[in-house]
Amino acid sequence: MTTIRIATRSSLQARTQAGYVGALILNSSSGNSVEYVYVDTQGDVNQTTPLHQMGGQGIFVKEVQRAVIDGRADVAVHSAKDLPSKPADGLTIAAIGERRTPNDALIGSTLADLVVGATVATGSVRRRAQLMRVRPDLVFIELRGNIQTRLSKIPEGGAIVMAVAALEILGLEDLISQVLDLDTAVPMVGQGSVAVEARTTDVSTLAILKAIDHLPSRRAVEAERAFLAELGAGCSFPVGAHLSSDGVFRAYLATDDGSDSVQISCEIGNSDDHVMIGMTAAIECRSRLLKDSQ
Repeated sequence: MTTIRIATRSSLQARTQAGYVGALILNSSSGNSVEYVYVDTQGDVNQTTPLHQMGGQGIFVKEVQRAVIDGRADVAVHSAKDLPSKPADGLTIAAIGERRTPNDALIGSTLADLVVGATVATGSVRRRAQLMRVRPDLVFIELRGNIQTRLSKIPEGGAIVMAVAALEILGLEDLISQVLDLDTAVPMVGQGSVAVEARTTDVSTLAILKAIDHLPSRRAVEAERAFLAELGAGCSFPVGAHLSSDGVFRAYLATDDGSDSVQISCEIGNSDDHVMIGMTAAIECRSRLLKDSQ
């Protein structure tokens, strides 16, 4: 029997995601068992500093990755949106779980019902910039903490913004006031997907994870990550990309303060060049944003 040690953050959402991956591994072969290795990351320990001031992407994954690199675990499970576009040395994304709902959502009020000057709480510069495009009157404040903490911080007469997938994982979808459509809020790269990393030299674990890889979700995440990699940006930069199941690639890029932005949408269908299309979209967005800001 092979025991797969799964490293994950210790939050309820992360543990639930890891349990989902563990169940997939167990169901893929009767000769496997799983154990869980819980790790606290920089982003978990510091829940007050705004994310964009903590170095952006990577603050929720580095310590989890280290557990695999050091041999304390065999695989690392992350929300795909938390992974930097540059792979960690010695690790590979061996599987992508079937994607949940990728959209953002408002909790506390719908966009239309927010009065002029209402307060919206979010720790994401992308979400702020995108909502500013349609409601420049809104006032934005920081939002940090685990899901339960964030749900307790809905401003009076306002709303908070969260990923639908995070609520789905914990069965809290009934709290959603409005699911934002993909053209209003292009999601963060990889949002709604679970990424599973393993050591590039661990052939036996890579073979096990190949059996649980959801190919349509992998294709989408690869295209989106190619977009991010071409930009060379992390989550402190207002950026989003999403490849939908119907073959539409949406991309969003804004200046640091969100005052100028570019959003594009293109039909790529089942093209095998999904990675190149993600890169090309990034070049187009960057070129148009530079031109518009001059």
